[in-house]
Amino acid sequence: MKDRVKVVVTGAAGQISYSLIPRLVDGHTFGDKIVDLELVEIPQVVDKLEGLVMELEDSNFPNMGNVNYTSDFEEAAKNADWFLLVGSIPRGIVFNGKKIEERADLLQINGGIFVGQGQAIGKFGKPDAKILVVGNPANTNALIGRHAANNDSQLWMAMTMLDSSRARSVLSKKLNTGIGEISKMIIWGNHSPTMYPDFENVVLNGVQGKDLIHDMEWVKNEFLPVVQQRGKAVIDSRGASSATSAAKAALDTVVACENPTESGDCFSAAVLSDGSYDLPEGIICGMPLMTTPEGKIEIVRDIVLSDFAKEKIKISTDELIEERTAVEDLLK
Repeated sequence: MKDRVKVVVTGAAGQISYSLIPRLVDGHTFGDKIVDLELVEIPQVVDKLEGLVMELEDSNFPNMGNVNYTSDFEEAAKNADWFLLVGSIPRGIVFNGKKIEERADLLQINGGIFVGQGQAIGKFGKPDAKILVVGNPANTNALIGRHAANNDSQLWMAMTMLDSSRARSVLSKKLNTGIGEISKMIIWGNHSPTMYPDFENVVLNGVQGKDLIHDMEWVKNEFLPVVQQRGKAVIDSRGASSATSAAKAALDTVVACENPTESGDCFSAAVLSDGSYDLPEGIICGMPLMTTPEGKIEIVRDIVLSDFAKEKIKISTDELIEERTAVEDLLK
């Protein structure tokens, strides 16, 4: 009998989830495991998920198990192994009669959502559940959810893999190589325009980025701005935020957590800082991670940071501290 894994996806009627959900059950993300899906949406749009369930059924995915859709997050959370928290309130929409423009408002509104979800995950999710927050502001949403869950055996992460993928794409063009040839693309800090893509510690054919990239003007004036502003560029071009690439990044994060990391490699996600690399403790911060052969997610602790990198990372961690301060009432 095949093993089973239960996966909860919020924001399941959105564009990201439309790209994400079918690939959870295609036999790649979770291998041979049977995947039971709990698709969650707000009451106003939850009925739209009926059509998505029909499509999933009609696709005949061999690894798809039970599929349910609901607006009851607590019910969905029971005994779940994975939570992909895609749903969040975006900037610019009208919420409770007010247009959400300021980051402080965005943090407070989403914070309230993640308090409730965190409490449910802590109470009803499996003790070793893994939680990946995709909905922005992802790092601080994850911090709020983790605090509300009050369950240290569960792993809360915010997604930085999309930033990592964007950085690899830009570097591959600069180095005239395939994207798949570049490894150890670490994203430090916040999933925001302040994040730092660590070009110096990438590896290409056994050579570190610091020995491949010497043009610091290109780094400062092209590489960093392009990667940090890529999300905005996508919105400006297509009139909507990244969907296909965000879904792929979430899947890549799950795969990285589900499979042992190759020796000498790492992957990027944001987890609770324990002070490693002199990062402030108590923030959800992007850093290098690895999955052990036993399936445990650990911080990789042997990365060497230049003074340039430390300066850039501090800008991002300062922002995370500001965000934490803005929601401190939700962290009591």
